[in-house]
Amino acid sequence: MWKIIWPLLLIVTSNTMYNICTKSTPANANAFGSLLVTYITAAAITAVFFFYNTDIANTTLELSKLNWTSIALGICIVGLELGYIFLYRAGANVSSASLIANICLAIALVMVGVIMYKEHVTSQQLIGIIVCIIGIILITE
Repeated sequence: MWKIIWPLLLIVTSNTMYNICTKSTPANANAFGSLLVTYITAAAITAVFFFYNTDIANTTLELSKLNWTSIALGICIVGLELGYIFLYRAGANVSSASLIANICLAIALVMVGVIMYKEHVTSQQLIGIIVCIIGIILITE
């Protein structure tokens, strides 16, 4: 059970702090400058963990196992970060912006699951999607 709980707690804690930090990014700061410092920090932390968890002799081998997804993920993360920065700069509330974005994400991922991974959507899940859409309408009004 802990194998599921600790990553979930990490995600929730990190995502909470992420939204607080993004909402608190100064409006007059260049968004790309902010992201540059963010990614330098993230790269430094990641490098420390990578080299701590990898034998120096195996670094090239470990990096050779990667494919296009690492580059695509980097592009996606920039889009995600910029989207949140500009969403908050547009006046979105921290209490509802992430909720709305994540509901929309969940609905999009249901479609991705069906189309790309041949997952099946149950009638109960369809009802959940409808409830989520109603929730978005109620939150935004």
